[in-house]
Amino acid sequence: MRTWYTVDSDDFRHLPQYQGHPTRSKKQLLNSNSELSPEFLLGVEGFRNWMASHDYAVTLFLISDLLENDTFCSLFDGLLVTFGERLTVGCHGHSHRSWSAWGEDIDGFGAMLTTSTALIQQAAGPSFRPFFRAPNGYVAPWMAQVLADHGYTVDSSVNPSWLVRHKTGGNSWKSVTSAMFLAGVLERPWSTRLGLPVTGPALFRFPLSLIAKKAWKNAPRPLREDEVFEVSNRRVNLVTLYCHLLDFAKEAGTWRPPQT
Repeated sequence: MRTWYTVDSDDFRHLPQYQGHPTRSKKQLLNSNSELSPEFLLGVEGFRNWMASHDYAVTLFLISDLLENDTFCSLFDGLLVTFGERLTVGCHGHSHRSWSAWGEDIDGFGAMLTTSTALIQQAAGPSFRPFFRAPNGYVAPWMAQVLADHGYTVDSSVNPSWLVRHKTGGNSWKSVTSAMFLAGVLERPWSTRLGLPVTGPALFRFPLSLIAKKAWKNAPRPLREDEVFEVSNRRVNLVTLYCHLLDFAKEAGTWRPPQT
């Protein structure tokens, strides 16, 4: 058993309270759609410092509209050069749309994947992997075959907790996982404990944070650079944990994921 550390690249403008969700997106941001927030920039620096403090592999799930920003492109290139094959890159959508919240849209989802995949492949080069994570964890069974048709071999969108089952578009986590299996896509669900989330926002929401921090500290040894291939190996069991680039801006840029 190993741990797969993953990081999502959401800036504030990507959050569902601002865009991408049919009912939750009600707030407005003052900055432009392509501008990076100061917290995001601090988070990228914190992430870089964290990566420099260890030697294990990490996958960054990239929102491809970030590549429209020259500053981000420069920072991203620097990360790839500095950390080489230790840093792999997957797809987190183009604009962070909460797909399953809108109902079935095979054509729209497919068009997004075509655009996003091409942009990320061009920017990440050999660091790109055909791994997908649904924005905000909104994933439904109908998305599985579309992912397979676009060459994706691994999905890491399922958060198998009853607290967030509404994100399946009226389905169940089991039905999503089954659809991925039938489509030939390996599902790497997020780690849970006692049926509760321990990744992402759970790290900071009391009392979930108490359970989450303990789960991270007790997680198995992280994957090394030469073990990234195991993410795609159905015979290998992995504990999948994730946080956000914005998290690394907390505590004045000194926050780090809980570790043993």
